[in-house]
Amino acid sequence: MLAIDVQLLQKKFKVQKNREGLAGALRDLFMREYIEVKAVKDISFQIPQGEICGYIGENGAGKSTTIKMLTGILVPTSGRLLVNGYVPFKEREKFVKEIGVVFGQRSQLWWDIGVIESFQLLRKVYKVPEVDFQNRLNELVERLQLGDLLNRPVRKLSLGQRMRCELVASLLHNPSILFLDEPTIGLDIVVKTEIRDFLKQMNREHGTTILLTTHDLQDIEALCSRVIMLDDGKIIYDGGLEQLKANWSKGREVLFQFADHTRLDKLEQLTLGLGVEWTLENDLTAQMWLPHGVNVSDALARVVGAVEIRDIKIFETNTDEIVREIYRSEKVSS
Repeated sequence: MLAIDVQLLQKKFKVQKNREGLAGALRDLFMREYIEVKAVKDISFQIPQGEICGYIGENGAGKSTTIKMLTGILVPTSGRLLVNGYVPFKEREKFVKEIGVVFGQRSQLWWDIGVIESFQLLRKVYKVPEVDFQNRLNELVERLQLGDLLNRPVRKLSLGQRMRCELVASLLHNPSILFLDEPTIGLDIVVKTEIRDFLKQMNREHGTTILLTTHDLQDIEALCSRVIMLDDGKIIYDGGLEQLKANWSKGREVLFQFADHTRLDKLEQLTLGLGVEWTLENDLTAQMWLPHGVNVSDALARVVGAVEIRDIKIFETNTDEIVREIYRSEKVSS
């Protein structure tokens, strides 16, 4: 069964066109002109239950607009949209019980009251039975180590502490789908790792479907098996993360430090037929470039068995570089 089903989804906005100069500003006061902007342009995708999917794109690509339509905040201009079988903007009361939402820039907790009081208010909003609420709360608080924070006002929490509380707030009613919009923005690496581990555990144990938008591509690599990439309101890639690397990665580089001087022709002979390329950096150091399809273990085995080696370092094109390359090529082609 599909958790999310999107067909030819489109969202247009009317934006005021500001005319130049004082005369233009005066005219705008009495006779405004508007232009139509397409933020999302006929996108289609399906996400099965239990999948963790990364939804990425540059600023203004249409990510947040899509999330707002998926969560029922915005009404689509056209297209078909089902989340857990509901049309989000039409069936709000039933629909919100099925989803959890975390916006990294906005809080769903009350600023001046204790964290536990916010959780109690959310229990009433979502009409969660007291026994279910306590069981769920105890589980989440233990996993995210929030016991010392429950009686503290939200305004006295650090950003990392608040984001962990936001995650608990979004999961108290046990939703089957979790929407995360920049959940790790501004956090240090330790808190990011804790949140990533927690999300993987929730997905593994409860089958929670997660749609994640982020600018931190390490989040994508740590969590997602699938990536949907947006540019200018259109999907330019939808597929597996490994396939993304296979299609776009420029390959890997292996840096060897040898115990004795090793000739270039000998290294080329050792790896003959693999399609690798060698360059000598100095008498004791050489670099081997491998296309993405070449097995690193096979190449290493041929060299290690024949030459005395002091050190090996492997460098692979990271996801950030791959995504930048895709955006550059997309903008050139369009």
